[in-house]
Amino acid sequence: MSMPSGKQPTSGPFARAVSAEFRAAMARHQMSGPRLAQRSGISQSYLSRRLRDEVAFTANDIEAICKALDISLFGVLQAAVKAMASSAARNELVHGPPPAKRK
Repeated sequence: MSMPSGKQPTSGPFARAVSAEFRAAMARHQMSGPRLAQRSGISQSYLSRRLRDEVAFTANDIEAICKALDISLFGVLQAAVKAMASSAARNELVHGPPPAKRK
């Protein structure tokens, strides 16, 4: 699998939610990072940086990791969206609703 080159963007909220889902799936499947890297065809250092939320996963990475973990791509994305919504709701409870947009 070819890896993107050049400066990579830092992980945003959705990318962090996806990597959290991958870390949870790795724990459920008792799969180490090196084993996941081998099964997905992604280098260990490349995978490690993304699992630590230093850099965002690409769509190709997500597909390869889901296949390697034998998990549903749709399930991972759905869980990540749910986690983001839950986080936004908690944030609103703590900090109040976001300010109204000006026209």
